[in-house]
Amino acid sequence: MSTGTPILHVDMDAFFASVELVRRPELRGLPVVVGGEGDRGVVAAASYEARAYGVRSAMPSTRARRLCPDIVFLRGDHRLYGEVSGRIMEIFRRYTPLVEPLSLDEAFLDVSGVGRLHGSPEEVGSAIRRDLVAEESLTCSVGVAPNKFLAKLASGQAKPKAATGGPEFGSGVEVVPADGVEAFLDPLPVQAVWGVGPRTFERLERFGVRTVADLRGVPADTLVSALGRAVGSQLWRLARGIDDRPVEPDQVAKSVGHEETFARDLADPLEIRRHLVRMVDAVARRARASGVAGRTVSVKLRYPDFTTMSRSHTLADPTDLAVEILEVATVLVDSVDTTMGIRLLGVSLGNLQDGSVRQLRFSEIAAPEGRSPGWEAAEGAVDEIRERFGNDAIGPAVADELGPKEIGDSQWGPTSDQSAGTRQMTGPADAIG
Repeated sequence: MSTGTPILHVDMDAFFASVELVRRPELRGLPVVVGGEGDRGVVAAASYEARAYGVRSAMPSTRARRLCPDIVFLRGDHRLYGEVSGRIMEIFRRYTPLVEPLSLDEAFLDVSGVGRLHGSPEEVGSAIRRDLVAEESLTCSVGVAPNKFLAKLASGQAKPKAATGGPEFGSGVEVVPADGVEAFLDPLPVQAVWGVGPRTFERLERFGVRTVADLRGVPADTLVSALGRAVGSQLWRLARGIDDRPVEPDQVAKSVGHEETFARDLADPLEIRRHLVRMVDAVARRARASGVAGRTVSVKLRYPDFTTMSRSHTLADPTDLAVEILEVATVLVDSVDTTMGIRLLGVSLGNLQDGSVRQLRFSEIAAPEGRSPGWEAAEGAVDEIRERFGNDAIGPAVADELGPKEIGDSQWGPTSDQSAGTRQMTGPADAIG
């Protein structure tokens, strides 16, 4: 186990729900969830009051309503969550430049070189928690440990627990010292170890393994024989608290994409095409905004019986142009039978690279002097119009709306104003206070 690099794992508490409660304080103390309230919606995040009823993220919204008839559904506002996340990450970077975001609401921090300026790792964790409450009215849980694996487990131990009388707050900051790794790991269920899912747990149970202590007692050769070399070796190491991965602050996104679940199954090719156009428009726009271009175009379709199909094609040159992505995506969608209808459609651009570095195209070489290079100039002009006049100012002619799909649009399923028995809070939100 690495003992020389103190690492923090900072995890926001019920992030999406908590951000909503900042701007809607009248809902505090109520069972609140963020997600799609329709029959095909899912829960994205649940307040601790909702969790006390058994409501969890990724749960179908219909089940959440059965568990808690008085539940309050809020539509997700991914743009807001992104803005708040950006400010949170800046708070982290006050204490160390070595911040590796894992998602909008969690990150690893390497604090090995900040002791003289900010104090011990535990003091840094406590200071971050104070800053978040003071500046964002949000809480977080912090794990402090000699490596990433242990720090993430520790932050889970520091979190509040759902209870019928309201959340029971944990320590807030949980420290795993280098000489206390076994004492921390031993009592944990083996499912706490990365890589132990239901199938792996079934195999481990045959050896009488239920806790991390039990796992550490299984010889490496036995684990490799039962689970394969990669998984077996990893579990042997993690059971001993060994994780040598460094904090990587300059992580590059692997793909840019958008997918939606529809309120009803779509079978009309023209309707599917309209949704595909707007999704591609959004993916290309985000790629350009992030300064990346990609070579691999992928589509994802889900049928009414939940069977999921995916297709992809890799281009010779990277692109960030909607017209080029759409050309490939259309062929991929057309290669799949949609006559039975689809409940979900998605498109993504992968195999990303720096968008400013690309080969000169023949069309640009051949263009007369003084003329713009076609679609690149056109889509750049669209970006400028949207930036100046708003997203609804211009859009593809074949789409049913002008504005591109935004991050989080129907990400957690379609909305429905006919969700009986559900208090809905779906109007425009006030600014964060």
